Amino acid sequence: MKTMIRLAAVAMLSVVLSGCFLTKVVTTPMRLVGAAGSVVGAALSIIPVAGNAADEALEKVDGAIDTSADSIDKIPL
Repeated sequence: MKTMIRLAAVAMLSVVLSGCFLTKVVTTPMRLVGAAGSVVGAALSIIPVAGNAADEALEKVDGAIDTSADSIDKIPL
């Protein structure tokens, strides 16, 4: 019985909440991971030669995450 009530509550919340809010719930953690990667890359850039390559690679990953998060945000719900 508890399971049915919980499922009904989740269904009602998904109907009531706007689509924009639902996509933000999904994309915000994605963006936080990308930002953390940028911070790590900036810290690694202190290491000569290898640090710059690692920083560039993590910046590319951050850009890819932002691009995919932006495309998720554009989904019309």
